[in-house]
Amino acid sequence: MTFQSLCPTDLITVLMTLGDDAPHVALLRHDRDTPPLEESHHSLQKRLCHWAETLTHCPIGYMEQLYTFSSFPIREQTPHIHITYLALSHSHPRGCHGSLYQRFPWEDRRDESGNKQLAEFITAIRQWADDNEERQSRIAPAFGLDGLPWDDTRVLERYELLWESGLVPRSPPKQKNTDRDDRRLLATALSRLRARTRYSPAVFELLPSSFTLLQLQQAMETVSGRLMHKPNFRRLVLHQQLVEETGTYDRPTVGRPAQLYRFRPAAMASCYLGAAFLPLEVPTL
Repeated sequence: MTFQSLCPTDLITVLMTLGDDAPHVALLRHDRDTPPLEESHHSLQKRLCHWAETLTHCPIGYMEQLYTFSSFPIREQTPHIHITYLALSHSHPRGCHGSLYQRFPWEDRRDESGNKQLAEFITAIRQWADDNEERQSRIAPAFGLDGLPWDDTRVLERYELLWESGLVPRSPPKQKNTDRDDRRLLATALSRLRARTRYSPAVFELLPSSFTLLQLQQAMETVSGRLMHKPNFRRLVLHQQLVEETGTYDRPTVGRPAQLYRFRPAAMASCYLGAAFLPLEVPTL
C-alpha cells in the first residue's frame, strides 16, 4: 500500500495579484477533474506554472513552493496532504476568490476601520491571555505588544491566535461547492508574500512592466497593509537604483503626467523594500 493511498494528496497553486485595494487570490486545485500535467516540463513547479497560465490566461512572473499542509476534511477520517505553491502575476485571473482583507480585515491597517477592529481584538485577546504566561508570550510578538514592533509577516500567527481564542469563527465562511477551510493556507501565502517584498523584487511581479513611483508605493502599501512615508520611500527606491526611467510618461485624465519607470534586473540581489525599514504613517494602537 502506497503513502498516497493512505493519504490523498493534491496540488494547489495560490495565484496572487493586486486588486484596487487589496491583494487578491485565486486557488487553483490540480485534482482528478483537471487535465494532466505536461510531461515536457522537467520539474513539478514548471508543470504547475504552465498549467496555471493555461487555466487562467495570466502570465506568471514568479513561482515558489509555499508549504505542505495536512487536513481532515469534514466527514472524512483520512488526512489529506496539500502541496502548495505561491505564484505572482500582474494580471487578474479568472475565478478570482476576491480580497484577502475581506477574510483578514485586521491585517489592513491603512484606514480607521482596520485599526479599530484590530484594537478591539487586542483588547479581547489580552483578556483571553490574562494570567496565562504561555498565551501572553505568544500574543506579544504576534500583535506588536509590550514594546515589540508590529511585524506584518506574522499573519498566520495572528490568525491562529484569533481562531484559538474564538475571536474569529471556527467554521470556514460559506464557500460555493466546498466545505474546505482555506484560511490557514491564505494566511501563509500572505505572510510569505509580505516577507518576500522585504528582500526580493517580488512586488515588481505584481506590477506591469512600466509603472510610476506612486504605483510602486501603493503596491507596497497594499501588500503590507500599511501606509508609507512618500518622500522617504522614493528616496529609498532611487538610492538603491532599483528602477530606471523608461523615457515615457503616464498620462492620467486629471493632473500632470508622471514619469514611468521599470525594474532594473541588475538590482536583483540588492532589493530591500521592506516595510520594517521605512517610516510609516500608521496610527499607534
